[in-house]
Amino acid sequence: MSIPHDGLTDDDIKKILEEFKIIAVVGMSSDPMKPGHYVPKFLMKHGYKIIPVNPTVDEILSLKSYPSLLDVPEDIEIVDVFRRPEYTPEVAKEAVEKKAKVLWLQEGIYNPQAVEIAKKGGLIVVWNRCLMKEHNRLMGSKPYTSLRKL
Repeated sequence: MSIPHDGLTDDDIKKILEEFKIIAVVGMSSDPMKPGHYVPKFLMKHGYKIIPVNPTVDEILSLKSYPSLLDVPEDIEIVDVFRRPEYTPEVAKEAVEKKAKVLWLQEGIYNPQAVEIAKKGGLIVVWNRCLMKEHNRLMGSKPYTSLRKL
């Protein structure tokens, strides 16, 4: 299945990256070799507040991990999703309930039902894009050449 474009411009993405700094990472990983670990770590180093959401661990990168978005006791601006597409509609529902501003489905992730739920709930929806790569591309941050430097 080919993934359609999310319809957002570079200016739209840059505005998201500049305006919203509190990111709940659904599917954040404690494995340093997985994107669900090193992408949020990169974002932390660039001034974003990261909130891990993963029911299988209590803590990642010295941050308390929550079982679901609904368990996070604070406001969330971006919900960054590292889950398979079939799990994203539930995440979209929780993002709407938490009154997040953006649902961001990482590279390779797209689910039309999740997109529809989030858009109906008033969220900006980004899909099939990596937050770290977009930050590197649009915000002038230097890309890391090695995961060890993170």
